Amino acid sequence: MNKKWISFALAILLTFTAMLPIGFAKGEAPAQPNANTELAPSASSAVLMDADTGTVLFEKKSHDKLPPASITKIMTMLLTVEAIDKGTIKLTDKVKASEYASSMGGSQIFLEPGEEMTVDEMLKGIAMASGNDASVAMAEKLGGSEPQFVAMMNTRAAELGMKDTHFANCNGLPTADHYSSAHDIAVMSRELLKHKQITKYTGAYQDYLRKDSAKPFWLVNTNKLVRFYTGADGLKTGYTSEAKFCLSATAKREGLRLIAVVLGEPNTKIRNSEVGNMFDFAFSQFAVKSLFKKGDVIGTVQVQKGDTQELQLAASHPYSVLVKKSSSNEKITHKLIAPATISAPVKENQLIGKLVVYQGDHVIKEYDLRATSPIEKASWWTLFKRTTSKLFFVD
Repeated sequence: MNKKWISFALAILLTFTAMLPIGFAKGEAPAQPNANTELAPSASSAVLMDADTGTVLFEKKSHDKLPPASITKIMTMLLTVEAIDKGTIKLTDKVKASEYASSMGGSQIFLEPGEEMTVDEMLKGIAMASGNDASVAMAEKLGGSEPQFVAMMNTRAAELGMKDTHFANCNGLPTADHYSSAHDIAVMSRELLKHKQITKYTGAYQDYLRKDSAKPFWLVNTNKLVRFYTGADGLKTGYTSEAKFCLSATAKREGLRLIAVVLGEPNTKIRNSEVGNMFDFAFSQFAVKSLFKKGDVIGTVQVQKGDTQELQLAASHPYSVLVKKSSSNEKITHKLIAPATISAPVKENQLIGKLVVYQGDHVIKEYDLRATSPIEKASWWTLFKRTTSKLFFVD
């Protein structure tokens, strides 16, 4: 085939590709910045993710195992807020600083041995001041000791599919066998953001500890983006001489929440600038389209011989899809795929069907639909009453 025919075939292929609907199907590569946009050029590793769908919009060596420094504390905060949600601890509970917790160097809130603060105050100290001492105090409160808490951290990381991560402490101080990746940090950041109350701490620029005491401690957020970038409200900075300057940041505008992670930046100015550029790119190129709110009923399934005759299929969390702003006018539609009837018993969390979302004819997202509560088999008496009611009360 001569060069003329090769050029003609290539032109046809490019024209056909441009006509395809834009979306994020299973296995499809995420949209990348154009050739004139270089994101995070100074970072050793980076990732940009949509927090709602988990779609990766940009990545650079995102699975490289690197020291995460104080970004480690995202997992410490995650286990803390999960314990609060479970009722294991309360924000008003007191946490006593041990000799060991008070001995931590680096960033700290200068806890004295035996000093007590509430869980609420410890979260402020971890999120805003990156307190190594506050992190260890919380670890000891939740795990009994830091090593036991670190085991909890690694268990949770495995549950989240963080395959590039191993924790050796709860605060990120330099130690052997302590590493993570930009991808894994984005994953645990996304999980932390599911707890809406966390941005009360990570998004505050300044606050006080011991405010009414003789030694008030002024907190200023180490993440300056929460003050200078519109929509930024977290999450966690990090620095050691080995890790260099790191950041897991989040920002939200017009319903679109983003997570940007950079590791190994040369200084804070470049770190913040490159994260800001990543946010600018995503906010200019993408939008989120809401489909269902949490609890919205999507459809129903009849239950044969169940103590309840109908199962409602509801959204377990807000359902939304990410779309490119430059996409064509292809409509976003959805289709419920589920059986008309199922037989009792039905287990809680049993997979019943799925919601398939389309842009035009192109599948861009699928949501599993599960039973939100169990349905037992109806008793013979219940079935008898149903049968007789049909016999005697027919229109």
